[in-house]
Amino acid sequence: MSAINLEKIIEGVKSLTREVGSYQLEKFNQKLNITQKSSYLDLVSEVDKNSEKKIVTWIEKNFPKHSILAEESGTSDKESKYKWVIDPLDGTTNYIHGFPIFAISIALMKNKEPVLGVIYIPYLNEMYWAVKDKGAYLNEKEIKVNDKSNLKESLLVTGFPYDLNEDEFNNIDIFNKLLYKTRGIRRIGSAAYDLACVASGKLDAFWELKLSPWDVKAGVILVKESGGNVIETNYHGNYLIVAGSEKLTNSLYKEIEKVHN
Repeated sequence: MSAINLEKIIEGVKSLTREVGSYQLEKFNQKLNITQKSSYLDLVSEVDKNSEKKIVTWIEKNFPKHSILAEESGTSDKESKYKWVIDPLDGTTNYIHGFPIFAISIALMKNKEPVLGVIYIPYLNEMYWAVKDKGAYLNEKEIKVNDKSNLKESLLVTGFPYDLNEDEFNNIDIFNKLLYKTRGIRRIGSAAYDLACVASGKLDAFWELKLSPWDVKAGVILVKESGGNVIETNYHGNYLIVAGSEKLTNSLYKEIEKVHN
């Protein structure tokens, strides 16, 4: 597609995520088929798989030449400059346990940069969305990151990797250090929602190790379009993301760098 209309596309994506969200709410707190992936902490349910199938089917119908990277089904590479990055149910453990914070996360990448992102929280009916150079929104209200610069006045959010029992780079040392330098740290269980909360100013900054593209790409464009800063880098061989205001992310990253040095 030579002249792709992102503002038109995002309306279709928002409609799709509402449809998938309705399905997830119908299945919420019902008995599910659940299997383990990499460990007892890394779970997948029939709802993850069916939600992803609905999303992939929609993309293949509307954008058959686009590549797709989806958490459960992997990569469909069409050698396109456009790639859809999908997490059909971010917060599977929350969902399985009846904790109502879980998200649908969909991003469209152009030449490896997110140009469109949607994060939908079905239980809260919160639709976070952004288009490159057009701002970021919660439902129809424009959102902005908090312009915090002082860690001591900031409320942060993070998560922990599935291999936390096996690798010293499990974020626990970083968490323990930062806990004493901030107003508090939350652990919600959905990186997509964490980033949406930073983009909308509910939380001040986010960091986490070892996440995958489907966990973060929609959130990355949300934070950037809401006036925030995102650092994606290598931390002792592990992917690290830090997001928030520019001053706060720089301060937070410096504190993280000190932990294992």
